[in-house]
Amino acid sequence: MKIIHFRNLLFAFILLLHHGVFSQIIDLSKASILASSSIATQFKEKMIAVLQEEIALKTNLKLSTSPNEKSPFLVLALQNSPLVNTYPLPTLTQDDASSLQKEGFRLVHQQIAGKDLLWFIGADQRGLLFAIGEFLRTADLSKQKILFDKKFEKSSAPMYAIRGHQIGYRNTANSWDAWDFKQFESYFRELAFFGTNAIENIPFQDGAASPHMKISREEMHIKMSQMCQAYDLDYWVWTPADVDLADPKKFQEELKAHVDFYKNCPRLDGVFFPGGDPGENHPKYVLPFLKAVAAELKKYHPKAGVWLSLQGFSDEEVNYFYEYLNQNKPDWFTGIVTGPSSPDLAATRFRLDKKYQHRHYPDLTHTVRCQYPTENWDQAFALTEGREVTNPQPAYYAKIHNRYAPFTDGFLSYSDGVHDDVNKVIWSQMAWNTEKDVRQVMVEYARYFFGNSVAEAAADGILALERNWVGPIEENGGIETTFAFWQNLEKSHPELKGNWRWQQLVMRAYYDTFIKRRKSYEQGLEKEANAILSQAQTLGPEKAMTLALEKVNQADVKPASPELRQKVVDYCEALFQSIGLQTSVAKYKASGAERGAILDFIDYPLNNRWWLQDEFEKIRKMTDEKAKLERLQIIATWENPGKGSYYDNISDQLKGPRVKTKTEDATDVAWWDNGLSRRRLSTQLFQNFPKLEYADLDPKGSYTVRISGQGEALLRVDGERVRPVVYHKGVEEFKEFQLNPKFISDGKISISFDEPEESHLNWRLHSKVFDIWLLKK
Repeated sequence: MKIIHFRNLLFAFILLLHHGVFSQIIDLSKASILASSSIATQFKEKMIAVLQEEIALKTNLKLSTSPNEKSPFLVLALQNSPLVNTYPLPTLTQDDASSLQKEGFRLVHQQIAGKDLLWFIGADQRGLLFAIGEFLRTADLSKQKILFDKKFEKSSAPMYAIRGHQIGYRNTANSWDAWDFKQFESYFRELAFFGTNAIENIPFQDGAASPHMKISREEMHIKMSQMCQAYDLDYWVWTPADVDLADPKKFQEELKAHVDFYKNCPRLDGVFFPGGDPGENHPKYVLPFLKAVAAELKKYHPKAGVWLSLQGFSDEEVNYFYEYLNQNKPDWFTGIVTGPSSPDLAATRFRLDKKYQHRHYPDLTHTVRCQYPTENWDQAFALTEGREVTNPQPAYYAKIHNRYAPFTDGFLSYSDGVHDDVNKVIWSQMAWNTEKDVRQVMVEYARYFFGNSVAEAAADGILALERNWVGPIEENGGIETTFAFWQNLEKSHPELKGNWRWQQLVMRAYYDTFIKRRKSYEQGLEKEANAILSQAQTLGPEKAMTLALEKVNQADVKPASPELRQKVVDYCEALFQSIGLQTSVAKYKASGAERGAILDFIDYPLNNRWWLQDEFEKIRKMTDEKAKLERLQIIATWENPGKGSYYDNISDQLKGPRVKTKTEDATDVAWWDNGLSRRRLSTQLFQNFPKLEYADLDPKGSYTVRISGQGEALLRVDGERVRPVVYHKGVEEFKEFQLNPKFISDGKISISFDEPEESHLNWRLHSKVFDIWLLKK
């Protein structure tokens, strides 16, 4: 009886919770909006419109600005506002102190005479905008309902002053070159709701018009400035000099282009001049140019700053810059920007006079060949999804932000499209508060963009997509689980099918799963082909090659999971229609294969069928039958050299278990031949100087080290240099080293490599190691 009674009580308690008896949820569905007269008129009208439009979009409710004494109020105010209507601002407490700081805000509930008031109180105009963003991210806004839980009341201010994103209206962008004014304004507004306070445009560089542009670049540059002015967001410009500034005529022409642009900008807060990427000018020419730029800039925008990055500068050029700064201490100079190919971020802050600011320029948009390459990324993803795929990596980028932020005054990220939308939000939120929980940021992201009912599930789905990319694809069982999870969300929320953020996330779940299944299938075919090649002595070389090639080419004749591939194609079409995302050069006129053209690589081979076809052509030209059989045996046993022997693919975690070193960007050379290399897959991965460790060797065995690579391979075994018996330097040509029995006597060895002197060579020509065998005779 006691148990039944307890169960009844528990059931009743749950019902009470469900109906809100013990909750602190405020129903604001019938609210009207009040705004303080102390807010500047234009900005006040903009914020009222923002609140009305956002609520109407999500709830179909149109909030009135006519006071209704019977309804709740949403009250917009500044901290220094007098009475709003007849209501005084809520009393400040010690816990509210942060809200008084620049850009700070309070979002606080108050009940007066039974009436609910939700206050949006900004320390300044931007603080008011960020208070509105906080409300929109945390409130339950559903059809005909506005519900706010008091647990989301907040007093807050940002930790870092600069929180922005580069959104350059140019041809190389993979999506927003197709946008109109309304789409840009919506995106700026949405970024601001997550704490962004600056937008950086690219007015000069990359002058070619995109075939997708509906509006001229010149018109859009000015319009973007006007949009920032309307929302009180900082407007920056990225202005590299592709001309020779040592030439007085070109110097003046470049300066005039700057001046003409400044005159027409309604708002301009920062001019960022990259020292390199692009640009090849020595600082002895850059600094006088920037001094002249600053003088002209101040005429039209007195508070605007001039910034310089040291990207691509040599040690001599970096030293020249600091000597100039220390000797002249120019007031016209604002600070340094640290981005890809810049000197170390922490060292820069240490060396830079405290008079000057320091801004991070993080690359949030790329996965490989970039500043922060995706860690432990499977080669199959790198080859097919490429450099600008939809890449939500909230945990990864939160970690990077928090590692480097203490050395900066904030950031303005590099981006070239909407595919990194999640990363922009996580970086903005971490810059607001580095202690914010990553999952909570994703819940708020999903709540705002997808709705309260799916917020928790979609947040977990985003985090699961990030985990799809961790480690060998064959061992990542979570990929199929994540796919089933997103498939269920896709089916249960058809109302979101036109939402471009939703489309991107669902598409990624399909893409990842398609690639996982395809890799498993195609590599299985290659194993069967290798078994055929191993019978070449019996079948004869010609028949063995024909049958082996037929086997691996089944990947094209009977491809894996065509239904998943079609879903990816369909989502790419939907994304082109909804947001202008260009996922193919041929089909959607992407500006280049690396600029998000994931459809152009979706079928890239994940076995070595292209390489085998080319190798078989070489073998057929051989006149010596014995040589043919020997080469076919090497190919057949490439990854399985036999009992007692070992093979390691240097940069594949699954196929290189004895490799103890890692490379930051192991997939870099996957971009040979414009992304369509016919080389062996293992050859498209490399390390320059790997280290390997072997155990459980036969102490009485005789071993040879074989290396496939390019250039030199200055091998050391147990710290001792070993001379080769075969030493070919071409790509995929072998080097062989016969090991002295003394190395093997204890049953283990370590392998390392000395660095050759190659400073005179382009980095792409530096020596590399692709594959290593330890072959037992």
